[in-house]
Amino acid sequence: MMDIPFSRFPLSVTDQMGRRVAVPLPAQRIVSLVPSQTELLFALGLGARVVGVTKFCIHPANARQLATVIGGTKNFDFEKIDALQPDLLIGNKEENYQAGIEQLAARYPVWMSDISTLADSLDMIRRVGLICGRKVAAEVLAAEIAASFATLPPVAAPITAAYFIWRQPYMVAAGGTFIDDMLTRAGFRNVFSAQTRYPEITPEQLRQAAPSQILLSSEPYPFKEKHLAEFREICPAAEIRIVDGELFSWYGSRLRHSAAYFRELQPL
Repeated sequence: MMDIPFSRFPLSVTDQMGRRVAVPLPAQRIVSLVPSQTELLFALGLGARVVGVTKFCIHPANARQLATVIGGTKNFDFEKIDALQPDLLIGNKEENYQAGIEQLAARYPVWMSDISTLADSLDMIRRVGLICGRKVAAEVLAAEIAASFATLPPVAAPITAAYFIWRQPYMVAAGGTFIDDMLTRAGFRNVFSAQTRYPEITPEQLRQAAPSQILLSSEPYPFKEKHLAEFREICPAAEIRIVDGELFSWYGSRLRHSAAYFRELQPL
């Protein structure tokens, strides 16, 4: 994407996609295009400045009542966004769509995150804190999250696992994803890490991979106990578990709870 020429704004920063973005310091009317970053903004004490969120921004519980819902992460309502007159929009490379981001960036400062690892998420937290005038709070939060992960006990023999995010068709989190990094930190070895992103997987591919555990995420597909039987038929020897998808995939302030959850998942 091209650099954004908003010379009337006083601060020029580089986002995680390497784009130069000119933003006000601090931003006063923020539209968040990603659920985990919406929660982060509220956690940093910026809720009063968040004027727009997506329909998927479920944390905090009142976010969609306090701010205008501007569509989904991949289908923005541009008229609603224009009516809000934002001075900063915050999105994500993976969760948002390029055409929509480019249309917004032609009119507003749009800061984009690009997150595949814990280090990326901590960097995002610090940068968002800086551009929104909450540098100290963001540093404290990032340090808290980093410290919690540092206390995770090392795993001598990682458990082989497949992490499912979708059904019909089956889709897994593979290499190069934030979830893959979280799996490693939680003590698992992703049997599909040689593939990239979120590939479709056939029952035969799962059978051949023979993971010790099959992790069914609570989101984006809402796996439930009723889905366990179909996976038992494919891999009778595997342990099949429903896991909290937010604690594996949300890369904002919710990470404060992830390390403790991962410790509970590890065998005694």
